[in-house]
Amino acid sequence: MRLRWFLHAAIAGAAIGAGAAWAQSAPAAPPRYDNPVDLEWTPPALAQLSGLAAVKSSFTLDRNLLAAAAGMVPDSQPQTREAIRKIDGVSVHLLRFGNGGVPDESEVEAIRKSYHLRGWKHLVTTESGGLAHNGTTDVWLVLDGINVRGAVVLVESPKSVTLATMAGNLSPVDLLHLRGHFGIPRFDGDGFTEEKNR
Repeated sequence: MRLRWFLHAAIAGAAIGAGAAWAQSAPAAPPRYDNPVDLEWTPPALAQLSGLAAVKSSFTLDRNLLAAAAGMVPDSQPQTREAIRKIDGVSVHLLRFGNGGVPDESEVEAIRKSYHLRGWKHLVTTESGGLAHNGTTDVWLVLDGINVRGAVVLVESPKSVTLATMAGNLSPVDLLHLRGHFGIPRFDGDGFTEEKNR
């Protein structure tokens, strides 16, 4: 599952690079919302873990890069394009550790606590022990009424920690339109179907 997410990110990065010229001629993005999510902020414990990581990588996709990505979405999915344009940015931090694994579990726990202290709503924690993913995934949201203003996903495996943050102003319907894009799984059995153009 993680490998698939990273492949999606790599493909999206390549597509974004190819579509950079298109971004200059792209239609204007909707007005920027005053978002309570700072993509530059990370919990202090992440910096502590980063110093212990054998391999580390961080990147941020801003509105311009996301607009280029929206341009890669087929014309048959205008609602998906619009949902992508409502995202202010995405920030990802990847840490890989050696054979000893994550050296200080208390730092990972401190990351979890930091989002609680900042008032984020903890949505779910999943634990799995399979071949594809062996670890824990946590999801937090910042809500403004029913709209999602920000989301954080923390994925911990025995040898890695990944922290991804999204800022924007997405309605629940926007989230449904993003299924199947950027590594967000498509839940075909949920009864939600795209409206067909007539």
